[in-house]
Amino acid sequence: MSNLRKFSARSVILSVLLGAEPPKLPVQLLVRTTELFGISEGTTRTALSRMTSAGEISSEDGWYELSAERHLIRQRLQIEGRHGPTKEWLNDFWIQAVVTADRRSATDRAELRAKMSGLHMGELREGVWIRPDNLEFGNLLEHLHLTWFKVLPLDSPVDLVSKMWNLKGWDDKAASLIVRLLNQLPKLNAEDKLSMRNGFELSAEVLRHLKSDPLLPQALLPNSWRGDVLRSTYDSFDRAFRELLVHWFGFAGGI
Repeated sequence: MSNLRKFSARSVILSVLLGAEPPKLPVQLLVRTTELFGISEGTTRTALSRMTSAGEISSEDGWYELSAERHLIRQRLQIEGRHGPTKEWLNDFWIQAVVTADRRSATDRAELRAKMSGLHMGELREGVWIRPDNLEFGNLLEHLHLTWFKVLPLDSPVDLVSKMWNLKGWDDKAASLIVRLLNQLPKLNAEDKLSMRNGFELSAEVLRHLKSDPLLPQALLPNSWRGDVLRSTYDSFDRAFRELLVHWFGFAGGI
């Protein structure tokens, strides 16, 4: 990557905590991570203090952990995107959500749209969301103030999918990321700060893309769909990158 983005201490801290399972890491590791992006220890510690005061993270004995519900939900969705968990799609049923509130502000609409996109729901029209019933949502549907249905669309499911998701665009980006992962892997070097930073940025970009995978049933995906290939390629990259991170951090646990 030749054009390096400018990251804040908060964004780097969030990224590394979101990528840790569980999302809890020592302050020394967080400081070393932000150093990859030219961020000083003092700036990092100030950001940690502010994030703790804001309730985004909690601290105990020099360790910091994600605590804000929105971040924990984001991490769960990120993990699901990475592993692509689905259940059997039975009898071609879809799940539908309908907004029943009379009035909603622009902010409310934007927040709901972000939440529903995170749940891999497709927006059929304003206030109506739908997708094949092949995901387990657990308690993620709580507090959304929607009315939920299980429906059997009469229209072609392939046509419905094409209206709500740009599958070609997602797949093309996946193909590009696969090539970049394969190209970056032999360049990783724990002695090279730029190499480590590039690996960190690429890893975050892949996880964001996997999080946007609609996780559709196989029957509704193009034959060339690269979702599983991207996941397996990223798993290989991630294993190698984490080994280098241990060397970089000089820390043998917690990542």
